Amino acid sequence: MATRQVLLRTGDARDVAAVDALMTAAFEPRFGEAWTRNQCLGVLAMPGVRLTLAYVDDTAAGFAMVRSVADEAELLLLAVDPAWRRRGIARALLRGVIAEAQANGIADLHLEVREGNDAVCLYTEQGFAKVGERRNYYRGKTGQAFDAHTYRRAI
Repeated sequence: MATRQVLLRTGDARDVAAVDALMTAAFEPRFGEAWTRNQCLGVLAMPGVRLTLAYVDDTAAGFAMVRSVADEAELLLLAVDPAWRRRGIARALLRGVIAEAQANGIADLHLEVREGNDAVCLYTEQGFAKVGERRNYYRGKTGQAFDAHTYRRAI
């Protein structure tokens, strides 16, 4: 099935239930990547944080959360419901994040991603380069630790 048009819209704390549902669907608990609802609400209340939701028809299919400080920004979270993966939704979200960064005078966009995450292909395709790693950054439900790789893209 071809993806219908992806509509990106700005979200806020009222969308935390949709964000929580998307994270539950998208992030496997064994990796410890998902945030809690309270973590999301706390971050959304911070200055410079922007939430973007991706909709296909009336269905929330994914989201991205970014925090900007001065001329730098960090992609905090990006998730797509597995039922909607490989249909351009993550790409649309990431391109939207990059376009917004350009419009707001951001010089560098950063992110962290679990080692082995398939999303690395998308990030490198969009101009991100690995600049470092954090050992044992993610901790899954069983206590197993996973490294995070840090990426940067000049805007």
